[in-house]
Amino acid sequence: MANILAIDTSSAWCSVALSLGDQAPELRHEAVSAGASQLLLPWIESLLSEGNISLKNLDAIAVGIGPGAFTGVRLGVAAVQGLAISNNLPVISVISQDAIAAQLINTSAFKKINPRYFVIAIDARMEEVYWARYETQSDLLLKRIGDIHLTKPEGINLDGIGFLAGSALNAYKDRLPNFTGNLDSEISISALGILDCAKQIFAKGLQHDVRQLEPMYIRNKVALTTAEREEAFK
Repeated sequence: MANILAIDTSSAWCSVALSLGDQAPELRHEAVSAGASQLLLPWIESLLSEGNISLKNLDAIAVGIGPGAFTGVRLGVAAVQGLAISNNLPVISVISQDAIAAQLINTSAFKKINPRYFVIAIDARMEEVYWARYETQSDLLLKRIGDIHLTKPEGINLDGIGFLAGSALNAYKDRLPNFTGNLDSEISISALGILDCAKQIFAKGLQHDVRQLEPMYIRNKVALTTAEREEAFK
């Protein structure tokens, strides 16, 4: 089993997890406003010290690359770039929805009904959502079907879906397509989800050089010109 450090700062949470071989992972996970930059490196140092391991003896560092909060995603990616370069470590890029999906399939509510298809939808602000469809595999792994989408809440495709989860449920509950299946509006991204995905990626030998590490940007334009704003309100 691999030794992997996983971090995520793409949401309102600062989250760091360390997995050493077949031991249960250790986690630091806390809601923050703008304090992730102050917590991240001390938490990493603390977990490594408690695990009696140095960065250079890790097999890889995993990081959530978004989509998510622009500043938070950049913070996580920049931190991992510095750590990986200085210790000559490979990195593992994990997409936010994939990490949430990995957490969801391990919940008792999900296991109880074991749906074949489900959707993860998170609040993208600006009255939009990031969402993706997944298929549950027989070995409790998951397969994302297609790309990550950015649409209005009404644009989520819930055809054939047995479970819907993510922060978009609370943010846009009155605007989502009619859905009578199972819901989880409280689940959010955690370094444990990053870690679950990272283990699968590492087992396939798909870790990569830190020079290939980049945030995932789906929304290419976050600001409108004056003319565009005026046109939108006509």
